[in-house]
Amino acid sequence: MAFVHLHTHSEYSLLDGANRLPELVQHVQSLGMDSLAITDHGNLHCAWSFYEEATAKGLRPILGFEAYLAFGPRTSIQKPAWAPAQYSHLVLLAKDRTGYRNLIRLSSIGFLEGFYRRPRIDKEVLAQYSEGLVGLAACLSGEISLFLRQGNYEEAKKSAQWFAQTFGEDNFWLEVQLHGIPEETIVNAGMFQLGKELGLGVVATNDAHYLRREDAEAHDVLLAIGTGAELDDPKRFRFTGEESYVKSEAEMLLLFRDHPEILSNTQAVANRCEFTFEKQYFVPAFPLPEGYQNENALLETL
Repeated sequence: MAFVHLHTHSEYSLLDGANRLPELVQHVQSLGMDSLAITDHGNLHCAWSFYEEATAKGLRPILGFEAYLAFGPRTSIQKPAWAPAQYSHLVLLAKDRTGYRNLIRLSSIGFLEGFYRRPRIDKEVLAQYSEGLVGLAACLSGEISLFLRQGNYEEAKKSAQWFAQTFGEDNFWLEVQLHGIPEETIVNAGMFQLGKELGLGVVATNDAHYLRREDAEAHDVLLAIGTGAELDDPKRFRFTGEESYVKSEAEMLLLFRDHPEILSNTQAVANRCEFTFEKQYFVPAFPLPEGYQNENALLETL
């Protein structure tokens, strides 16, 4: 068994993630893991820095982001009457160069065409640019999870079938998490049922927003700053408990002791993601004016 964190936020999830790249990579390496995915909210801002940091430490970097997926057209600011929320979450990971290019396209579309409070994409562009990607169902705010939270299993099933068809065989995985949130029990039961009924794999993730358990308080302050709220405001947005940190494989196995295969599945997903950067420099070509045979002759006249 080998567990890989596939749902991790860095400081580039602005005022929401508290993991700084050097410390995050060092910590994951110290836990004996061979791979790590960074899935910041809607963006790929840390991709190159993360890639360099991880490869220098002998860690396989998995590039991705957690997309905001609109219910309905990305250009609409109205929530459809049937939708359980304005948007849902979806984790996207690059398998190869085509997948990375599609991540760039989707992130750009989210900011340039779908931005309304968040950089949103929709199912139209997701279907268009799904090649080379692995999709994960995300957290309690994922589309499938939102339907399961409503008790609407049939809509959750339709959603899972759409994603499975869009990403292709073995490229869409259901996601389960345990942070001590009561709704997770309902959602996880539904995820396992969907996995069995539809033949889809399930992975365990921990939606890691900070490095260690003791960082939970500092992260809570970060959330208060990000939402412009007072720390003692009982109604402000906050995380449940102190569980959203980068856990070890042993800690994850304790949480999912009845389903060790969903830890092994994270390694199977990681093994599908083999994208590597090639550092290249592209210098624009400037044709020489007629009559000049070389650059030195041109420079002498300047």
